[in-house]
Amino acid sequence: MTDPTTTTRKRRGSGRATIHDVARLADVGSITVSRYLKQPGRVSAELGARIARAIKELNYVPNLVAGGLASARLRSVGMVVPNISGPIFAPTIQAFNDTLNRHGFQVLLASSYFSKEQEENAVRTFLGWSPAALVVTGRFHTRATEALLSASGIPVVETWDYAPRRKHIQVGYSNTDVGAQAARHLVERGYKRIAFVQNSVAGDLSAIDRRDGYAAVLREHGLEPWTYVPQAPAPFDAGQEALAALVPAGRGKRKADAIVFANDNLAAGALLAAQRLGMSVPRQCALMGFGDYPFSHLLLPSLTTIRPPAQAIGELAARRILEALGELEPEDGSPRLNLLDCELQAREST
Repeated sequence: MTDPTTTTRKRRGSGRATIHDVARLADVGSITVSRYLKQPGRVSAELGARIARAIKELNYVPNLVAGGLASARLRSVGMVVPNISGPIFAPTIQAFNDTLNRHGFQVLLASSYFSKEQEENAVRTFLGWSPAALVVTGRFHTRATEALLSASGIPVVETWDYAPRRKHIQVGYSNTDVGAQAARHLVERGYKRIAFVQNSVAGDLSAIDRRDGYAAVLREHGLEPWTYVPQAPAPFDAGQEALAALVPAGRGKRKADAIVFANDNLAAGALLAAQRLGMSVPRQCALMGFGDYPFSHLLLPSLTTIRPPAQAIGELAARRILEALGELEPEDGSPRLNLLDCELQAREST
């Protein structure tokens, strides 16, 4: 009989416990341990107690995707977002997690930081764990990611975007329409020299969709679109840089009387810079963001922005997954296309 103390000491020093370690410590066969894990009722009470003690002592975690279980789908869902730490995606993540948790699913979370290559790595890794479904952000992926999603054989949801011709379930809104909504708001208030500031993070392609929507509305009104791409990597610094470039003090330079920013962080950086310079907002230049971050209404002046349906995206994406997996009855309407509305928050900065 193997000395349990020796087995435990060796395993604790050499890595994760295996089913064979549990079997040795419980003095049973590996098949008996496997049977206990799958169907505890088929193992006698005495053997079950020994196995349970061994599992607890070794901190053993079953490898659910090993061997014959490799083809099984786990009750987990992979989710890739551009930025875990940013406030804009937090309500989506929380609502998505809470909805799935109520139905016994766990969320596997990864951040791509607007990198299509990092997203591809996350998708590849998640698929190796046989999740029940996958959620990605937007429709811009590498070719390899597109192939992985198409061949996955599981429900795939694309969030924070709306592209009706995509093959995957869509839950989000039109970024092009959001850009148009921002431009209309400023045009209706009489602004003529309206600039758009893109995200300094190159991979934020949804912001480019918003830029295109803004440009289309300006052209409709006979105005010239004007885009600035800041170089500063930090968003507040990038906003400050944009303000200095678009509202110059010298004569003979093109001067914006309103600026649409790709997100509220950029707009807040510009607003704070304006305060340091003694510039009056919106009298000298109106500023507008996107995202309605928690601080946006607290700024002075309060920031005009567009609020995306962040929480609703998380709830609806989770519901569509549960419907696709047969956990919930489908709601009326299409389970594939789910167009949500963004809300204009008109405040003091415009």
